[in-house]
Amino acid sequence: MLRIKRIYDPPAPEDGTRVLVDRLWPRGISKDEARIDEWLKEIAPSDELRKWFGHDPARWEEFRERFRRELEAKAEILDHLRTLVGKGTVTLLFAAKDEEHNNAVVLKEMLD
Repeated sequence: MLRIKRIYDPPAPEDGTRVLVDRLWPRGISKDEARIDEWLKEIAPSDELRKWFGHDPARWEEFRERFRRELEAKAEILDHLRTLVGKGTVTLLFAAKDEEHNNAVVLKEMLD
């Protein structure tokens, strides 16, 4: 099973393997509080794409397309995530306030 969750939400046993998928460490949270198992910053959108998007919902559809193209070049990391999912629940963690328009949503779509 694959889930997504804000890193600011409390960790829970049903999270399984917790994987941070943001390029930047989330503000205001310590590594102990985050309780992540892996930080895959390489799977995050490029700095250019992240800055262009700026979490603007009006740019969401184009962001999704551009990010999917970036992800196609990251087959090894996607395969690693698929392997983790094959072993049990994986929760993709993100810091964005918008829970519907962020990189973890696109990543989950690709992995599903």
